[in-house]
Amino acid sequence: MNLSRGAVQLEDTAQLEDTAQLEDWARLKTDAKLARAANAAAVSLPDDPLVRPERVPRLSGTPALLLLSSLIVSMLAASAAPTPLYAIYQREWGFTPITTTIVFGIYAVAVLVSLLFAGRLSDYAGRRPVLLGALGGQLAALVVYATAAGVPELTAARVIQGLSTGAALGAIGAGLLDVSRERGALANSLSPGIGTGSGALLSALFVQFLPAPTRLVYLVLAGVMALQMLGVALLRETVTTSRVPAAALVPEVRLPRAVRGPVLAAAPVMFAVWAMVGLYGALGPSLVQALTGSSSIVLGGASLTLLTVTAVASVYLLRNRPARTVMLTGIVALVAGVALTLTALETGSAGLFFAGLAVSGIAFGSGFQGGIRTVVPVAAPHERAGVLSLLFVVSYLGMGVPAVAAGFLAVHGAGLIGAARDYSVALLVLAALAFAALIRGRAGARRA
Repeated sequence: MNLSRGAVQLEDTAQLEDTAQLEDWARLKTDAKLARAANAAAVSLPDDPLVRPERVPRLSGTPALLLLSSLIVSMLAASAAPTPLYAIYQREWGFTPITTTIVFGIYAVAVLVSLLFAGRLSDYAGRRPVLLGALGGQLAALVVYATAAGVPELTAARVIQGLSTGAALGAIGAGLLDVSRERGALANSLSPGIGTGSGALLSALFVQFLPAPTRLVYLVLAGVMALQMLGVALLRETVTTSRVPAAALVPEVRLPRAVRGPVLAAAPVMFAVWAMVGLYGALGPSLVQALTGSSSIVLGGASLTLLTVTAVASVYLLRNRPARTVMLTGIVALVAGVALTLTALETGSAGLFFAGLAVSGIAFGSGFQGGIRTVVPVAAPHERAGVLSLLFVVSYLGMGVPAVAAGFLAVHGAGLIGAARDYSVALLVLAALAFAALIRGRAGARRA
């Protein structure tokens, strides 16, 4: 009995020792887990243990779409803001109309240079960094505008503004399509008209009714863009960033095979309608003054606003029509609008001139929207910024080069009315070429 009782005691003692070892091991494991958790918390948490880090919210979907659209509006509003001020600059600084058209055209040249060299940058570096840099450039240009004391400063501001706008346009347009293919294409078509028209009218109202007209409008626009920079900093990036290859900063005229046909059909139409915008943007206020006999800055600025209002309306009303039909509508409206403008110049009728502006706005909205919708949906996501930049290159070539030529004609040729008449005839020729290209493209598509 004693021997058996002792054996039982030994077994109980062994079990107790095993249990104690197991408890020790469990305690050690628990302590190790707690230590690892404490170390991780020490690395990831701020000094204050009561403050927990939160992820920065990123804008996407509809908020991102609205923000990107507002960038186009504000940048093109800033580019149009000097238009009603040219008469004041000309009076204060004593330059000729040819200087006005050169200053107007140099902006388009700067946009072209930027589009060629930086148009594809956001496909590699990301949309957000490119947009932040472009907005910084816009702010710098607005400061130069607000402190300008002569033509050199005005020219420098136009160059800085053009370079930053060109860098942004491809990134904004591609970003809109990244968010939504259909709504992004519509926003790409609506926003330029809204921006151009609102900028011209806003500037004219500032000139007419507020003090310091050559400074205040630029400071207000600078405040708007500073707020937009905060929004861009919160945007969700829509592309996978990578190292920017040197080839991405080299101008490239090669087109992806899938978009060659659509670009050849759309480019002549877009060139023609933007050349028409160049006419009204460079000479419109002066033509209004000559036809009405009024020196009202608001009336002169309203000419460009009227064109853009009908442009935006046509974009919205024709948004569900086939892209080629929309481009064809743009060509027909271009011919009709220019014909009305020519009649107004011949008869001296201000009413016909404004009617021509309204019809020309339909041409601008339809031609530009149709071109965007013809080309961009065919491009792959990583090609969108480059393709959009190419379309804007064509557009700004159409706006800038003929406008400068019109300035030379106004000074050294047949005067303001004669230059506008010659320009209008050239637009009719461009419309005929655009129509031929569109028909040829449709015939080629049917054969394919």
